[in-house]
Amino acid sequence: MSKTIWPLSDQGYADVPGGRVWYGVVGDLKKARATPLLVVHGGPGMSHDYLYPLTDIVADRPVIFYDQLDAGLSDRPNDPVNWTVPRFVAEIDTLRDALDLPVLSIFGNSWGGTVAAAYAAACPAGLDRLILSSPLIDTKRWVTDNSAYRAALPDEVVAIMDRCEASGETGSKAYEDAVDVFNRRHLCRVDPWPGYVMETFEVLNGDCYAGMWGPNEFTCTGVLGDYDASGDLASISVPTLITCGEFDEATPTSCRAFSEMIPDAKFVAFKGASHLAFVEDRENYSATARRFLSG
Repeated sequence: MSKTIWPLSDQGYADVPGGRVWYGVVGDLKKARATPLLVVHGGPGMSHDYLYPLTDIVADRPVIFYDQLDAGLSDRPNDPVNWTVPRFVAEIDTLRDALDLPVLSIFGNSWGGTVAAAYAAACPAGLDRLILSSPLIDTKRWVTDNSAYRAALPDEVVAIMDRCEASGETGSKAYEDAVDVFNRRHLCRVDPWPGYVMETFEVLNGDCYAGMWGPNEFTCTGVLGDYDASGDLASISVPTLITCGEFDEATPTSCRAFSEMIPDAKFVAFKGASHLAFVEDRENYSATARRFLSG
């Protein structure tokens, strides 16, 4: 598979608590006529690669991508002491300082939405707008929603999952194939998955993902097991857009409910899409995001 070529105008590393994180800029920060957008990837332990469609937004403004510590091109100390929400949130201010971003908007997808929402709830100076794409806000609600999705899979798939989970064979090909059925319904419905999506999974830090989340998208056994930031959403004071797909792991019902907890929020669900709506309905998603960011 050929590596996706990114149109980066600048890239480098910034020192954060625990190590260095890689960043890449698409567009010109020095000549920007509109507020730059910082993109926070999901995971935990994934990379920026799958977010390639957001380069479409560069028509309006520069976009900054980065890999969190223990992910992608960033340092991988793989020390569980670093795997806390506050430490990942702190990376944003470090990047703002390194790139001189007195004003910015933020996009966060999935776990990246966790980080972005926590950052916004602290009411930082200079935050213009916020996009929460299929965010993880309440782990118990997420697991409940996705347990229902799991139960609705074909009987033979559920039987394989049950058998492998009972016998401790969750690393088997049979179990992975069963999980793939779930993923292709609720994670990304494009067939085949684009190369830039596959590239993210090829470099996934499984230790970080398992330590913070768990073995798959519908089971949480990691440190995020009791996470619930729904009570903090009312503190987000900037205009916010929450998006999800019709068949999303972050379900439309939950995402709509979260949007109603934020004083100035809009909610959009993309028909026929799932967790990666910006991949599955790229043109429509990009247009929606650009309109929102332009006010």
